[in-house]
This record gives sequence, structure tokens and C-alpha cells, in this order.
Amino acid sequence: MNYHVLTLFPEMIMDGLNTSIIGRAMNKSLISLEAINIRDFATNKHMKVDDYPYGGGAGMVMQAEPVYLAYKSIEERINKKPRVIYLTPQGKVFNQSMAEDFAKEEDLVFLCGHYEGIDERVLDMIVTDNVSIGDYVLTGGELPAMVMIDSISRLVKGVLNNEDSAEYESFNNNLLEHPQYTRPEVFEGRHVPPVLLTGHHKNIEKWRREESLKRTYERRPELLKDAILDKKDIAYLNQLREADN
Repeated sequence: MNYHVLTLFPEMIMDGLNTSIIGRAMNKSLISLEAINIRDFATNKHMKVDDYPYGGGAGMVMQAEPVYLAYKSIEERINKKPRVIYLTPQGKVFNQSMAEDFAKEEDLVFLCGHYEGIDERVLDMIVTDNVSIGDYVLTGGELPAMVMIDSISRLVKGVLNNEDSAEYESFNNNLLEHPQYTRPEVFEGRHVPPVLLTGHHKNIEKWRREESLKRTYERRPELLKDAILDKKDIAYLNQLREADN
């Protein structure tokens, strides 16, 4: 997986992702990351990349040319048209299914906007996916890009030490993850659930599945409509609903 981030603040991207699991994955060459400064492709002596919007209005708009030239520098180097993700609150809200889809790519380009946005013409020319990380406004696309890169990278083979981790954590099959516990067995009078101490794997898996269903039902019930459920899952959810009535 090769990430290419088009940004006005390359140091923010590199400093933010060069640690922990993602940093180790880069050191092992499991993923690569480059942050390309859009200002380097400005054609004026002051390296200016924004201008006033046609039609008037507050703020400035990023110009099409430097964005386009920055993108073309990637396309020419990798010798193909890559998938280009524009981080915008107008896009589809990012979720685990999208992360799994993006993780299938060899190259991903993230376009980080600023000011009042980017000239629409270049967006029409290069962007393949408009993506948001939530219904709120940020000062730029760098933080959303880093969130997405972190999420997608966890699905790249070899990035996680435990290959089962990505499969069983939150949002697998649209269900939230079950509660987790570690030593000590008792903390401030609170005990680890007894079933986890039995070593009975079948009972533990049953408990975890039911806790996952319960947590999703209580915290994110809208996820259940797209979850793959068997008869036992449905029966357990019906018990929860009956208990609430």
C-alpha cells in the first residue's frame, strides 16, 4: 500500500503518522507514505496557491493548477491513474466497509483542501471518491486523511502483529466489539466476568458474541440492519427488546 497525500502542510502528515503501529509498518516497508506540498507546484514567484472566489464571498479558494500539477506528478511516477480521495464534509461518511474497499488498492491519493475549498474544475478532473469523517467542519483535510490512513493500514497484511485483530475488533460484520479485560482479576471491587476465567472456549465465544450484540443494540442499533445474524443472534436480540418493553 502506497499513500500519497496532497497537502499544504506535509510536516503535519509525516509527523502525525510516523509513530506507533503505522510508523513501524513504514519502517518494515509494509506501507509507504509521502506528503506532497501543493505549494511546490505553484507557478508564481510568491508560491501562492489560493485566490478570491468568482462571484464574491468570504474566504479564499485553492487554485486548480497547482493541485492538478501535484496530482500529475504522482500519476506520471506510478504510471497509472490512482484512486483519489478528496476529504470533504460533503462526501460519504467513512466507515469500516469503505476502509476494506480502499485497502484493496495499491496506491491511494488523499487530497487535503483548505480555505473555502478547491476549484471545482480540478475536483471534477481527478477525484474518484469524496469522503467525510463526520458531519462537522475542520480547518483542513489533513486530520481526516490521517484517520483514514490509520484505519486502512490496519487491514494491510502484516501491519498488525496479531492477524486476527483486524478481523475481530469493532465494526467487524457491523457489530461493535465485546468488552475486554486483563489482570488483575479484581479491580476496585469489580470482577472479571467468571466465564472468561473458565478456559471453556465455546462458552467464552458465546458470551463474547452476545456481549457484542448487546453493545451494538444499546449503543449503535442502526448497525444491526446490515449485520449478518443467525437464528441464535436474532433470538438473543429479541430477548433484549422484550426486556426493554
